Amino acid sequence: MSLTDTKILSQTLPKSFDAGRALKLARSTLQIEADAIIALKNRVSDDVNDPFAQAIALLLNCSGRVVVSGIGKSGHIARKIAATLASTGTPALFIHPAEAAHGDLGMVTEDDAFIAISNSGETAELMAIVPIIKRMGASLIAMTGNQDSALAQLANVHLDVRVDQEACPLNLAPTASTTATLAMGDALAVALLDARGFREEDFARSHPGGALGRRLLTHVRDVMRSGEAIPAVTADVSLSLALLEITRKGIAMTAVVDEKFHAIGVFTDGDLRRLIEQVQDFTKLTIADVMHANPRSIGPDQLAVDAVHMMEQFRINQLLVTDATGMLVGALHIHDLTRAKVI
Repeated sequence: MSLTDTKILSQTLPKSFDAGRALKLARSTLQIEADAIIALKNRVSDDVNDPFAQAIALLLNCSGRVVVSGIGKSGHIARKIAATLASTGTPALFIHPAEAAHGDLGMVTEDDAFIAISNSGETAELMAIVPIIKRMGASLIAMTGNQDSALAQLANVHLDVRVDQEACPLNLAPTASTTATLAMGDALAVALLDARGFREEDFARSHPGGALGRRLLTHVRDVMRSGEAIPAVTADVSLSLALLEITRKGIAMTAVVDEKFHAIGVFTDGDLRRLIEQVQDFTKLTIADVMHANPRSIGPDQLAVDAVHMMEQFRINQLLVTDATGMLVGALHIHDLTRAKVI
């Protein structure tokens, strides 16, 4: 820390602040919450009739959506669980219990599974709507810290998320209990995505704006150079004219094509550097004399990330793009993939 930072710290913190106590409380909080999650882990057994397994079976058999609800801090956790489920292949939404009691309950159907979250298991707003949800025929999973609570007793499946103590020094603010509940929600989501065979491609479809979405939804045709931007010469042109084509198109290579525009070869800047070491007079060479025949290529409908893998595997920076007949339809440079944020 610089002298300036020290001065700022001394100016902004009250004199009563005890840094040592703050650090001790930080370590204590992390330990208490870690212990709560370990206790939760030990509560999930290997028995196929374990409540967790029953909850997964119920959710997998749900023909509707998963509706998650809670109020206060439990409501914030419920929102996160619903969002995680929705992004990992389980259609889910959050509903506020108070709003549900004033009309939003119409969003819940008999085909849905309802996850009610309450540490006490006695939250008035939830208990006002849970009997109606049960009467309409929706399945009920309760996540509470009290297995003897009214909510736990009404549930088809009860997940015990009790903690020995909150991390709050007053043992009042929901801290360890919300962490444990969130971890249980994540465990449900992970088990469900695995059971559904959820893949990277599925994740990308629900995250098209993210880096993974770009990698898994971008195709070669989306980023390749096409039309007049493709560097291409016929096999009979001189090496000098081929070098001019490489320079004009700015992709550090040129394709060599036959009369039907089928790719039959490639010549790159790297090939030129190696050629200079061996040949003194270029004037009598045609591109056919020095090209690499049977060039590596990729199809336009393949994923751009496949092009990245090919380039890495063969240690090349360019790829020709050909259709099913071998006709040249595009060219791809590693910089094109970088600009598209595929890599």
